[in-house]
Amino acid sequence: MNLYLKSVAHSLISSIVVLFMLVSTVQAKPDTQDSNLYPMVKISTNMGDIVVELNRRKAPITVANFIDYVVKDEYDGVIFHRVIDGFVAQAGGYDTNYEEKPTGKPIFNESGNGLSNDRMTIAMARQNDPHSAIRQFYFNLADNKNLNPGRNWGYSVFGYVVEGEAVLDAIAQVETNYNETFGSADVPVKQIVINDISLLPRP
Repeated sequence: MNLYLKSVAHSLISSIVVLFMLVSTVQAKPDTQDSNLYPMVKISTNMGDIVVELNRRKAPITVANFIDYVVKDEYDGVIFHRVIDGFVAQAGGYDTNYEEKPTGKPIFNESGNGLSNDRMTIAMARQNDPHSAIRQFYFNLADNKNLNPGRNWGYSVFGYVVEGEAVLDAIAQVETNYNETFGSADVPVKQIVINDISLLPRP
């Protein structure tokens, strides 16, 4: 093979390698269903599965933030660290060793979107700062009207349970106590672990 053909062959092989790398990168990028106004996720726990329909139309910032954590598998292995029967079941921030998971940037509070903290809705947990929600979320176990906005900011609802209501009812009934390791009350005595949260295929 002469020098010219060797040069052409080498260029062709290099181009194929680059193209393969580009295709692999594109394929590796997770689909966040940005155009889907009502994406659905399945929350698989050691007590059963919960399917939630998210509302991107009413809470676009919150849903995009939540799905970003989902597709990056950031919720795998987190626990429900706060359960209060007749109020909320909260999760998303701590692993089974009660260590805080890595956090991103706080998001804008969308509590004025018209969605109410009704029973079996999902909403973002936050601190006193209204715009401090990051990755923790909770399920309303009752109609918690006091968490809706009024004169002050409320807590942003971004979806509701379509399957697995019985699972959440069972979670609401678990024994809780003060946990010395975590340094907080209302912690389930037997850990409730979220094994995985997956974005379901489009309908």
